[in-house]
Amino acid sequence: MSVIDRFTALAPRILGVTRILAGTLFACHGAQLFGAFGGMPSGVPVALKWTAGPIELLGGILIAAGLFSRSAAFISSGLMAVAYFTAHAPNGFWPTLNGGELSILYCWIFLYIAAQGPGTWALDNLRRRRGSAPLSNDAATIVG
Repeated sequence: MSVIDRFTALAPRILGVTRILAGTLFACHGAQLFGAFGGMPSGVPVALKWTAGPIELLGGILIAAGLFSRSAAFISSGLMAVAYFTAHAPNGFWPTLNGGELSILYCWIFLYIAAQGPGTWALDNLRRRRGSAPLSNDAATIVG
């Protein structure tokens, strides 16, 4: 087995760790709503606090745990796309100048998780083994 084959064999575990890290960090952003990690930045509209904050907190927890991960990742990806195009893109084209790097990264990482699945160490994998709804149908319920 070549080095590339060994590394490729680790792909589900790398995806699982990526999901756990991204979900945990995303949940930390949502926890700012409740005063954690310095609280919400000043100037954030109240409506945004009570819509984006809970989605970030609950979505991040679900993604990190790998529970309903495709659906949670799909919704979170959409939230980050909206965040980028409404809050960052109007301030200029380049994400490094408009502050939108995190929104873009979260959007695409979560879109990948929604498409690929949670990887290893996910509660969704236990649900699938126990005979509940197939994992592949999880995202389809949101899309159509």
